[in-house]
Amino acid sequence: MVKLWPGVAPGSESARQMEQESPIPIGRVTRNVVEPTLTVYLPEGSKATGTGVIVAPGGAFRFLMMDSEGHEMAHSLVARGIAAFVLKYRVVETPKSDAEMWQAVMKVLSAPLDLDEDAKLAIADGTQALKIVRERANEWGVSPDRIGFMGFSAGAMVTSQVALRSPERLAFAAPIYGAPIGEMPGIPANMPPLFLAYASDDALLAPFIQSFYKALTDAKHHPELHIYRNGGHGFGIRKQGKSSDQWIEDFYNWLESLGMTRTRDDKAPAASGAGK
Repeated sequence: MVKLWPGVAPGSESARQMEQESPIPIGRVTRNVVEPTLTVYLPEGSKATGTGVIVAPGGAFRFLMMDSEGHEMAHSLVARGIAAFVLKYRVVETPKSDAEMWQAVMKVLSAPLDLDEDAKLAIADGTQALKIVRERANEWGVSPDRIGFMGFSAGAMVTSQVALRSPERLAFAAPIYGAPIGEMPGIPANMPPLFLAYASDDALLAPFIQSFYKALTDAKHHPELHIYRNGGHGFGIRKQGKSSDQWIEDFYNWLESLGMTRTRDDKAPAASGAGK
């Protein structure tokens, strides 16, 4: 596990909450994070493609779905020869009591969503994570020009904002059932290739994803977009017997089209300009 920042993370100097885990039906969530980290997953050398992906779980910036939207995704990537770096980013402080925490989360989700302020520290952590992976790319067997970012729900907002703001261009980005949640930012000309996926019965974030897609296409970009008939919000890589089960294969097929699933020796097609 790699700390993102030397000493106390900037902006958390006065934080006193203690990180804790809370049980949910499909695993656990991590909350009250004040020390952001990366958990590194590397493929076997014989399978390594040289591609790496930073993975940002979701959780409304109140908790992190570290298992279903983090470590499980990392195992899937590594099986394809892709290095994975699971990002545990900072979230808004919640009550120590699980019951009170869920009440606070539901209050946020039941109101009109505008998470720009809540996302600031998380986005800073995402930008720092990209910097660290690029600096240590050789150590981890990753090509500096083949580093991508993916995230789920709130983690997809982190993903999209890093793609929009980072001075270091990503090779690709995949916001899954999420997008900028709040004011739509300006779209720069140098956006990386983007993969967007959500279910049409997602009652929480579908409108934000649609707005993001329109902003991208209005700016003359050509993002990949997959809308599944059903699956709801938060499907991750779990098999539910719904059409959203197919998104992970669609994602890997898209990476294949960018040349990100092959080693350098396999003469993969160049991905430059693929987002335009």
